[in-house]
Amino acid sequence: MSMRNIALALVLLVGAGALSVPRSSFAGVSIDIDIAPPVARVEVVPPARVGFVWAPGYWDWRGSQHVWVAGSWMRERPGYHWVGAHWGRRGPHWHFEPGHWAR
Repeated sequence: MSMRNIALALVLLVGAGALSVPRSSFAGVSIDIDIAPPVARVEVVPPARVGFVWAPGYWDWRGSQHVWVAGSWMRERPGYHWVGAHWGRRGPHWHFEPGHWAR
């Protein structure tokens, strides 16, 4: 394989990885849409893990539809608590607030 082909493959791989990251996971991105999110799914929370906090699942907006993002364990941050991602009304629109750590 030539160096040019390797470089092209690397560029495509990096680009594909960037596209697979949901918009709402980028800090500072504001999402306001006119379509209400579906009712949250019921998740069975696994048994507690020492040093970790459960971040519940949420509906993300990807392109033109809501997509469920399953909950996951996050490493605990002493002195902080996790505020889960959620949608709220802002006038006639639905606004997405990403999950974040708060004191």
